[in-house]
Amino acid sequence: SLTSVTIPNSVTRIGNLAFLACHRLTSIDVASGNSNYSSKDGVLFNKDNSILIRYPIGNKRTEYTIPNSVTTIGECAFEFCESLTSVTIPDSVTTIEDGAFSHCSSLTSVKIPNSVTTIGGVAFSDCSSLTSVTIPNSVTTIRSQAFQCCSSLTSVTIPDSVVAIGYGVF
Repeated sequence: SLTSVTIPNSVTRIGNLAFLACHRLTSIDVASGNSNYSSKDGVLFNKDNSILIRYPIGNKRTEYTIPNSVTTIGECAFEFCESLTSVTIPDSVTTIEDGAFSHCSSLTSVKIPNSVTTIGGVAFSDCSSLTSVTIPNSVTTIRSQAFQCCSSLTSVTIPDSVVAIGYGVF
């Protein structure tokens, strides 16, 4: 039943999946003096906003634009964010880590920018409303199970730049 959390200045490390299964969590806020973390609009980032760590699962927005400061979408950052239908990924992003958008069942389309070089394992797994994906020429690696169980996916374009595709990608 956790709906919001405030990270105090004393917290120096937040482990992966710290907010796993917090389905009612709508806001993660960070004390302004914290030396390792920050938040914007209830979304958790590292201090310089280059890594999006966690979007709260219970937030009911249907669209979200990732700030231009972000270079990495962290592991499981949007996992189980079932209300999101659209996420705008800026050209600043180079890495989409493992599980970043897994189980986002309402996500219908994704435009991966030309800056991304790696799509992590299970990055978009179980995105059951995802119908098409265009992978840009900048991507060299698509890790295992990146698009597994995307039951509505009917079109994927893989460019010549991709040199490694993991097991069970589709």
